[in-house]
Amino acid sequence: MALSTAPPRRRPALAAALCAAALAVTGLTGVAPAPEPAASAAALPYQDPSLPVAQRVDDLLARMSLDDKLGQMTQVEKEALAPQSDLATYRIGSVLSGGDSTVSPNNAQTWADTYDSLQRTALATPLGIPVIYGIDAVHGHNAVRGATLFPHNIGLGATRDPDLVERVGRAVAEEVAGTGIDWSFAPCLCVVRNDRWGRTYESFGEKPELPTAMTSFITGMQGATLGADPASVLTTAKHYLGDGGTTGGVDQGDTELSEAELRAVHLPPFAEAVRRGVGSVMLSYSSWNGVKSHGHKYLVTDVLKGELGFTGFVVSDWAAVDQLDGQSGFTGTEIATAVNAGVDMVMVPHDYTRFLTLLRGEVNAGRVPLVRVNDANRRILTKKFELGLFERPLTDRSYTSTVGSAAHRALARQAVRESQVLLKNDGGLLPLPKSAKVFVAGKNADDIGNQSGGWTVGWQGRSGAVTEGTTILQGIRAAVTDPSRVTYDRYGNGVDGSYSAAVAVVGETPYAEGRGDRPGAMGLDQEDLSTLARLKASGVPVAVVLVSGRPLDVAAQLPDWRALLASWLPGTEGAGVADVLFGDHAPTGRLPVSWMRGASQQPVNDGDGKSPLFPYGHGLTYDGTPDPDPDPDPDPEPVGGCTADFRLVNSWPGGHQAEITVKNTGTGPVSGWTVDWDLGGATVTSLWNGVLTVTDGRATVRNTSSNGALAPGATTSFGYTANGSAGSPAPRCTTG
Repeated sequence: MALSTAPPRRRPALAAALCAAALAVTGLTGVAPAPEPAASAAALPYQDPSLPVAQRVDDLLARMSLDDKLGQMTQVEKEALAPQSDLATYRIGSVLSGGDSTVSPNNAQTWADTYDSLQRTALATPLGIPVIYGIDAVHGHNAVRGATLFPHNIGLGATRDPDLVERVGRAVAEEVAGTGIDWSFAPCLCVVRNDRWGRTYESFGEKPELPTAMTSFITGMQGATLGADPASVLTTAKHYLGDGGTTGGVDQGDTELSEAELRAVHLPPFAEAVRRGVGSVMLSYSSWNGVKSHGHKYLVTDVLKGELGFTGFVVSDWAAVDQLDGQSGFTGTEIATAVNAGVDMVMVPHDYTRFLTLLRGEVNAGRVPLVRVNDANRRILTKKFELGLFERPLTDRSYTSTVGSAAHRALARQAVRESQVLLKNDGGLLPLPKSAKVFVAGKNADDIGNQSGGWTVGWQGRSGAVTEGTTILQGIRAAVTDPSRVTYDRYGNGVDGSYSAAVAVVGETPYAEGRGDRPGAMGLDQEDLSTLARLKASGVPVAVVLVSGRPLDVAAQLPDWRALLASWLPGTEGAGVADVLFGDHAPTGRLPVSWMRGASQQPVNDGDGKSPLFPYGHGLTYDGTPDPDPDPDPDPEPVGGCTADFRLVNSWPGGHQAEITVKNTGTGPVSGWTVDWDLGGATVTSLWNGVLTVTDGRATVRNTSSNGALAPGATTSFGYTANGSAGSPAPRCTTG
C-alpha cells in the first residue's frame, strides 16, 4: 500500500543548500531555501554525483585535515552545542537528540527548522561536509508530539508478520524524513531471554528466528538500496551483542555464555541485518563474560566487520566509551581502546572538546593508527554519500505533512490489532456484542501515555495526554452501537450486575532502560488488584486487557478472569484493541515470549524444559482453539514417545551450527530422553543443554539434570557446533 505520493526527491538540491549556507554565515538562519537552480558542473570530484561513491570518498579523504577526520568520528547531543557554531568550528560529523532532547514548540515543522539550521552550519565549513542527525525513532517518530506511534517491538513480534513490519518501517521513515532527520537508532535486534529486563519490550521475541525475520523493518526504513528511496533513512541494528541475555536480566549487565551459545542465540539477527545492508550498528552497554562490548575487538572487528562482512559504521551508545574504565570522565586510554576495537563514531555526547583533544593526542602518539581513523571516516562518509546528503542536505518538506497522517495511523491500527494475543477466553466471552452494556475500568483504559510506554515524547515516557492519539476507551466507545451504554470508572467504582461484561485495562506504566528492571515481584500493582477485586465482587464477567511491555505474573488472578488479552504497548492507536474486543477482527497474535507461571520461574524460554503458564507461540482465536503451530513443518514419526527435530542454524565453509528440539509426544510425563544420529563424517566441537558421547561416528546426546523432565507435549532443545557438513541427519529419540 502506498503511504505517500510525495515527489521522488528527499531534500532540496546542493546548490540551494549552499545558498542557504551562505545566508547562515551572514546570520540569516531560518530563511527558507531558494528555489532549485539549474544543475552546474561539480567543482571537485567528491561533489560530482555521477562518480562512484568509493571514488568520491577517496577524493574527499585526500582533502581532509586530521581535525576534519576526527570531527567525523564525533557525535554530539544537540543541547550540548553551545554555541551552534561549534558544529563548524570542530568539524562535528554528527548530531543527535537523546531521549529527553526536544524542540519548542514540539512539532514536525520546528524539528525540520532545527535540522536545517544545524545542517546549514555544517555546510558552511570549507569542505561543506553535511552532518548526519540521529534519533531514537524506536516505535514511530516518538520524540515528536503528534507523530504516529506504533506498537513497541514485542507487539510487532506477536504479529509474526514481517511484511507488515516492513511497511511500518517505511511509514516511520517518511515521518522521520519529514523532520529532516536522516538516521534512526532502530531496530533493536536483541533476543530477550529474561523478562525482568527493563528493555524487554524493545525485543521482537525470545528466539533468534523472530528478531531475524523482523529485520524487514530495515528494508522498510532504508529502502531496497540506501538513498535510492526519497524517504530513505539510515537504520541501526542494536545493541551488539547479547544485551538481551544478561545474567538476571540486569540492564547493562554481563552476558555469561559460551561463544557457541552467544552465536546461536544472539548473533543471527545481526547477521541478517548485515545481509539486508543495515547502515550502522550500535554497540551494547553490556559485557560478554566480563568484557564490555565497546572494547571487544574480537566481536566488533573480527566477527561483525570481518566474518559478517559489515561495511557500514559502528556507533557507540550514549557515553558508553566513558564506562570502559568504570570511572567518570573520558580518558585517552578508553578512547583508544574503543576506536581500536572498531568503534567508528563515538556518541560523546556532551564534552566534545575534551573528547577531541584526547582523541587527537592518541592519534598523534600512534596509539590510534591513522589507518584506523581513515577506515572509520571511509565508513561514515560512504553512508553520507549513499544517503544523498551531499546533493540533498536539507529537509524535503513534502514529507512533513506525513507526520501523524491518516494513512500512517490506519497502518498503526492494523499493527495493533494484529499484535493482540488472546490468552484465555472461557465460555467465548469475547468478542463482546456491540450492543452490550459494558463497564470499563483500569488506569490504562484512558491514558495515551500508559498505552504508549517508554520512549514516548521523552526517554522514560510518562502517564497522561503526552501526545495525540486514540485511547483504548475511546476506541471502545467508537466501536459500540450506543456509546452511552459504555461506563468508565478508573477504579471500578459503580459496577453492578446490570452490565453484560467488564473490561479491565490494567498493567504497567511507562519506563525505559534502567528504571524498568524488575528484580523482585513482577505482578500487578495494588491499584490494579483493587480495581479487579471490585469488578469480581460485582459478579460481572471480566475480560482483562493487559497493557504491558512484557509478561506479568498473573497466575494467581487468572482464575477470576473469563478472558485475558495481551495488548503489549500498542501506541497511539487504541482503536486497534477495540477492533479485536468487539470482533471486527479476530485475534491472530501469538506470544513472542514464554509467559511465566511466576516471577521465580524467570528466565523461562522455549526449549528450556520449564513449563510456562502459556508457551511461546500460544494464541487463541475466537473459536477457542490455538492458532496453527508457529513451526508448521511436520514432526518426525514418534519413536519411544518422543521426537527429535533437527534444524540447521548456520553454516560456513568447513563447519555448521545446529539445534535439535526434543518433544514428548506421549500421553504421560517423560523423566529422561536420549537422541542419537549419524554425524556423516562431521566432528562436534561444542554442545550445550545436553551430555554428548560419540561412538563410531554416531553422536548420542542425553538430557541434563535440568531438562530431562517433559510433560506431555512439552519440548526442550540442545544445540551444537561441528566441523564438516551438516548433511541430512535423521535424529532418533528414545525416552527413559
